Amino acid sequence: MRRREFITLLGGAAAWPMAARGQTPDRIRRIGVLSAFAEDDPEERGNIAAFRQALEKLGWADGGNVRIDYRWGGADAARIRVYAQELLGLKPDVFLVSTALVLQPLQQLTRDIPIIFTRIIDPVGSGFVASLAHPGGNITGFTPAEFSMYGKALEVLKEAAPHVTCVAVMLNPEQKPQSGMWQAVEAAAPTLRVQLTKAEVRNAAEIERAIDPFAREPNCGLIVLPNPVTQGNRKLIIAMAARHRLPAVYAFPFFAREGGLISYGVDLPDQYRQAASYVDRILRGEKPADLPVQQPTKFALVVNLATAKALDLTIPAGVASIADEVIE
Repeated sequence: MRRREFITLLGGAAAWPMAARGQTPDRIRRIGVLSAFAEDDPEERGNIAAFRQALEKLGWADGGNVRIDYRWGGADAARIRVYAQELLGLKPDVFLVSTALVLQPLQQLTRDIPIIFTRIIDPVGSGFVASLAHPGGNITGFTPAEFSMYGKALEVLKEAAPHVTCVAVMLNPEQKPQSGMWQAVEAAAPTLRVQLTKAEVRNAAEIERAIDPFAREPNCGLIVLPNPVTQGNRKLIIAMAARHRLPAVYAFPFFAREGGLISYGVDLPDQYRQAASYVDRILRGEKPADLPVQQPTKFALVVNLATAKALDLTIPAGVASIADEVIE
């Protein structure tokens, strides 16, 4: 074999893996990322970084063969609607979105452009997909939990703070899935002999008004449901829980790492990495209707012992022993 023919053969072999997965189109593809959170939120920026890194490993480089356009909603429904319109005007090949606060207005604007979501609980009941196995439209993605998990959050709170007999459940009434989470906590309450209070919050002022009067009652605790309002105001919530000496359970690990007592939930960066795999498949020609909604298989329990000590709580050995992370 001639040397030139041998080099040509090697060059062809190097391209085989890409050919097997489907050739990347010559034109630059476009991804619209619409986040429900503020641009300066370090946790959300970390999630987006995980998404971009996973995309790069799959062969998509921002500024190279793909352009990613970002908009940050800051938990402001009006701003999110404006940004959804803006991104739609850029004609993206696919959207990446987070939470129902973003997906709901975007669904109203397009039934054609593929949308990959994260942080949507009960996408079927919310009307976003026909079923988990067969989404059936232009939307699919990754859900962080089932409703039953929030009943378990109440169990975790009672195990960590057995004296608690009344619990405020902080939620955003403007997001439909929050009612299902509330119902799961409500179903678990009688067995645990806990009285519940619904603390509806849409902004920081309502968070303060919700916690202050409730905290005057003895033996109270707090469950903070996941939504853009509670995440965006997590420093305020954690500080108020500490000031009022309220044992509290949160949805994601970063709450406990930032001073919350306990968190119980999924690893969000991993969900964003998985979302990158779906975006990759969409860009290579697959349809969201054929990509099943993925549910988590593992939840992380994080316990902050420093916060427990400040609350004069002794975390039971059984809880600490099963924790995935213990903060001293």
